Amino acid sequence: MRTTASSTSVHVTALDGLVNVNSLFTIAVFVGLSLTTPGQHSLQLKGICDADINVARRLLVFEVVSFSFFLFSSLVAQGLKLAINLINSNDTDEAFRAHINLKVLRFGMLGSAIGSVMGCVFLMLSMVSVIEIRLGLLSCGSESAVRAVAALVTLVSSALLVYISTVFYAFTH
Repeated sequence: MRTTASSTSVHVTALDGLVNVNSLFTIAVFVGLSLTTPGQHSLQLKGICDADINVARRLLVFEVVSFSFFLFSSLVAQGLKLAINLINSNDTDEAFRAHINLKVLRFGMLGSAIGSVMGCVFLMLSMVSVIEIRLGLLSCGSESAVRAVAALVTLVSSALLVYISTVFYAFTH
């Protein structure tokens, strides 16, 4: 099965958007990494609510895993774009009309989308650790930490649900 010229252009645009979003999330990963200073005190007045080294370690692991998924997703998307732009494209004016196997394109786009979703999940988990470092451990019942985590998990989960549903719809139609 081959793609048409108009659908190939749409795929390239979708891949561009995915790479751009992954780049923004990658910036968030590095901001999170900058917050892994040992011995940092939370904004809670109780010293027992301060995050220990294990929370900072968990933050670092989640950030690295998140970065890895975003990098995977971006590289797959960039590879697909490269294939679209090079395969069967004799003229640079025809870069968006290259013919590529639709099954390969769909599989690659699905892999890239899964990488982005997993990157978002681990970024969300790392942000929970950032919240615990800055606002106090959730186990201490810090009201501001609980509210921040609840808002983060609710909004990110909702957005991921919409994204996954859209990807599933696009993949099946």
